[in-house]
This record gives sequence, structure tokens and C-alpha cells, in this order.
Amino acid sequence: MSAIPYCDDVLDRSVPVVQLVDVAKSFGVAITRVHQMLRDRQLLAFKRDRVPVVPEAFLDEDGGILKGIPGLIAVLHDGGFEDDEILQWLFHEDESLPGGSPVAAMRTQSAREVMRRAQALAF
Repeated sequence: MSAIPYCDDVLDRSVPVVQLVDVAKSFGVAITRVHQMLRDRQLLAFKRDRVPVVPEAFLDEDGGILKGIPGLIAVLHDGGFEDDEILQWLFHEDESLPGGSPVAAMRTQSAREVMRRAQALAF
């Protein structure tokens, strides 16, 4: 198997994160399945204080992956964005979006607008 992809921690320390082992428990899967999700770019991970984590904002209220996140990551990745750039874009402040950032807007009726903006950036 290939190495698990992690990027640099480019997010503010105030951004809540979840350790990979806890993500696996939340999803009800083995940790190796979470590793595969990272390799498949369904999620993005980074190391905070040498511990692999994902942003809590990537998880929905039921403990699964927030709808639209894998597709949004794919669009930006296919458009040439590196993982750390994707994280920075998802969490940058944008007053024109509900919630103040693209990742927060993914929980609202503006998810399509976020995807449209990502598509425009990527091409």
C-alpha cells in the first residue's frame, strides 16, 4: 500500500480537528478504511502536533463525511490545487458566503455556489 497522504498544517489552531482513529470510530469502519479514503482524496489530513487529523468540519451531524466534500476536494485537486492549498481555500474567510467560509457554506443551501466557485478556480 502507498503512504497515507498528509499535508502541512496550514489552518488556524482554533479550527477543531478529529484524530483519524476517532474518524474511523465515527464512520464505523477500520482505520485502514480511513487511510484508503485519504489516498482516494475523499478526505484531507494533516498532522497537528505530530498526530494525524482531519478538520471536524468535514464530518456531518451523523458522523459521516459531509455531503459534497469529496467532490469539492476532487474538483480542486483535478484543477491543480495541492492539499494544503485546498485546505486554505476551504477555510478562508469569505463574507459573501453563509457561514463565512466555503467549508461552512457547504452546510447551507449555498453548497452549489461553493462548488461553482471551486470549478471556476480550477479551470
